[in-house]
Amino acid sequence: MKHFDSLIIATLFTLTVALNVVAAATPKPNIIFVLFDDMGYGQPKCYRAGTEFKTPNLDRLALEGMRFTDAHAAASVCTPTRYGVITGRYPSRIGQYGVLTTYSAPIIPKTRLTVASLLKQNGYDTACIGKWHLGMDWGGKPGNEKTIPVGTRLVTSPNAAGFDYFYGYTHARNIGTVIEQDKVEANVEEVETQPRLAKKAVAFLDNPARKEKPFFLYLPLCPPHKPIVPAPEFVGKSGAQGKEGKYGDWMYQGDWVLGQVLAALERNKLADNTLIIVSSDNGAAGRSYAPLRGAKTSIYEGGHREPFVAYWPGKIKAGAVCDDTICLNDLMATCAEIVGAKIPDNAGEDSVSILPDLLGAAKGPVREATIHQAPNRDLAIRQGPWKLVFLIKGGHELYNLQTDLSETKNAAGANPEVVERLTALMKKYIADGRSTIGTPQKNEAEISVDHSSGGKKKKGKKAQAESEQGVTLALDPQFD
Repeated sequence: MKHFDSLIIATLFTLTVALNVVAAATPKPNIIFVLFDDMGYGQPKCYRAGTEFKTPNLDRLALEGMRFTDAHAAASVCTPTRYGVITGRYPSRIGQYGVLTTYSAPIIPKTRLTVASLLKQNGYDTACIGKWHLGMDWGGKPGNEKTIPVGTRLVTSPNAAGFDYFYGYTHARNIGTVIEQDKVEANVEEVETQPRLAKKAVAFLDNPARKEKPFFLYLPLCPPHKPIVPAPEFVGKSGAQGKEGKYGDWMYQGDWVLGQVLAALERNKLADNTLIIVSSDNGAAGRSYAPLRGAKTSIYEGGHREPFVAYWPGKIKAGAVCDDTICLNDLMATCAEIVGAKIPDNAGEDSVSILPDLLGAAKGPVREATIHQAPNRDLAIRQGPWKLVFLIKGGHELYNLQTDLSETKNAAGANPEVVERLTALMKKYIADGRSTIGTPQKNEAEISVDHSSGGKKKKGKKAQAESEQGVTLALDPQFD
């Protein structure tokens, strides 16, 4: 009997050693999420062959990785989409439809799990380099909307959201006020900011520490959002003609930053174990691209359907195309599955892992349905080919995107059963405080598809006025 017990112990020891060897041989992958600002679905060449813009590095990733045709931002403007990316939660749950200003308070509580804090808990170094636009606490108003004095310190910075390192700016209006960690590092000309961010991203990847621990880099870029300020070395390099020339150069510069990231990964022999995802936060401002209807701020497809490309050598098949409907919110659940972590019930309520899609192993749609929103508080729910729009002005519209991607024919009258089914599912998602399996959670805002409450937040008059200002600013393409 003692001999048998010893044999069992020895066997278990051998299995443990073997598992540890396997784990050591397959380290956790690095993860980079690159977010262009206002890049429309029809702007990169890999999405529209006849485009007037050059995005060679994004196109390369599409050729060597996977291109998604039905990926969506959580919203059709900046701040709410970024809330969804970082928290894995629909922004309507906190009443965030508009955009924030320089002195807006943080909308992500320190107690809420983010994709950065999740990965940090699982041994990752985390960094955000670029545009934040999720609120910062300055302890007052030390400057003005556009410029904050050098040396000013933040009370609450992006570090509080799980990022070990932050270098960037709050939003487009003060792109020249550059912040490092919790302090204003410099006030520079607008044209200088993106080159500074590019250098910091490359320096982060060149750091020898990157070879010691896995890392998560969130890289929200400036282009092609206003101000359109291509550096001198990019002026005229995109080949875009006429009034599109400067805009095209600016977009080309953003793609160049992506190229610098790829070169740094290869130079440091990190590329083979790095998952790179590149997307955009909403549609192009004032630019629609057929067959999609609408642009930035719209509840229609042009407002929130995004370019979305993923590259992961040895994991993602080169040249793959995925038609599954996904959401940028899905970053958190995807990262959790990759590292083997469990998301608690009070986090990532609207995040679904797209890892099966990335690996080509999905047996069907990974999402049951997806919610969309616009700054005027229009809402929509998408399931399969059907998209039901709940208009803030009253009434609804139903579109079959399989047969009518341009959303020209309201099919609600001919399909009352689809309207009823999707309305019931939308109301369930609202009542449950989540769209994924788990314990129901509470929303911090009233959400109504009947629009009796208009989705207004449960807050005081001052806070409500600030929220309304954010919605107004969201409709100004020059602001966010």
